[in-house]
Amino acid sequence: MYGVSIKSLNYRNLQTASLHYKLIKKIKDDRFEVEKVDQYYLLINIGVRDLQVGVIDAEDNRQLLLEDYVFPALSSNTELMHVLADLFEAHAFLKAAFWKQIKIGIKNSKFVQVPQALYVAEANEDYLKYNAVIDNSEEEILAIPNPACNAVTVFAVNKALHAWLRNIYPSNPPLFIHQSAALIEGVTKFASGSKENYLYIYVDRFKLHILSYSGQKLVYYNQFTIKHFSDYIRYIMLVMKSLQHDQRTSRVMLWGYIGKNSPHYHEFYKYISNVVFGNRPSFLKFGYIFDEVQDHHFFDLYNMYLFTATKSKGNQ
Repeated sequence: MYGVSIKSLNYRNLQTASLHYKLIKKIKDDRFEVEKVDQYYLLINIGVRDLQVGVIDAEDNRQLLLEDYVFPALSSNTELMHVLADLFEAHAFLKAAFWKQIKIGIKNSKFVQVPQALYVAEANEDYLKYNAVIDNSEEEILAIPNPACNAVTVFAVNKALHAWLRNIYPSNPPLFIHQSAALIEGVTKFASGSKENYLYIYVDRFKLHILSYSGQKLVYYNQFTIKHFSDYIRYIMLVMKSLQHDQRTSRVMLWGYIGKNSPHYHEFYKYISNVVFGNRPSFLKFGYIFDEVQDHHFFDLYNMYLFTATKSKGNQ
């Protein structure tokens, strides 16, 4: 399927009637104009069960649009591509070509962070093998610099998906970013300006991300697959114990898909009393229409904006 096009998917002729997507949140600033996409950044964050879209005006760093989609339970990358093809085909502007830049986030578990001083692009596959099993016939290995913490994130993406996305924007190749890189870059930027020593947590759909800093330097990052809500507490307690954080006194900052008044938050509070919610990144501006979105949501999407147009080797 390498180099697959939308037409070659032929998804409408397959038995994919049960495969669909659902738009659960859409915010659009009145300033958004399709005719001005050449001055906008397009952000697309792709997971196996969801997708987020963001548009940012480069003129004043203003968030102009936010969309959040969820997918059904999918059993293969082929099914994911059927859903994505359907979504892109129906969307008003996702296939537009003349954006200032297109940044695509990949949410998966095949990644590794390498210190910049030790990084050699030709060794990407060797780095990644320490942390994941790679199928070279099915997966492409990419890399993205994390300048805030002097590291490089090496990650895998399905070859067919990578080629399909590049084929959509042949004259404007996207910059591919791993979700872990976006979270690390954003939290590092926040931690460098904070006087408090927090344990940072990002609650994603079906995933938990935990970061810790010492002396404003990243000392720990990992993600965990979640099957039951109790897994969140179990993994947080495990990490706090390994990092010698006292759950009664340690301060925790929380971002992600969890409501401030939800039963899940109150369950968190039973075990960790010093929990505060994180804010939106300070480098972005938001109009009043975004007030309906809680500040701690979509932190990974927003921080994709931090990555520059300079593509690292292996991100073409």
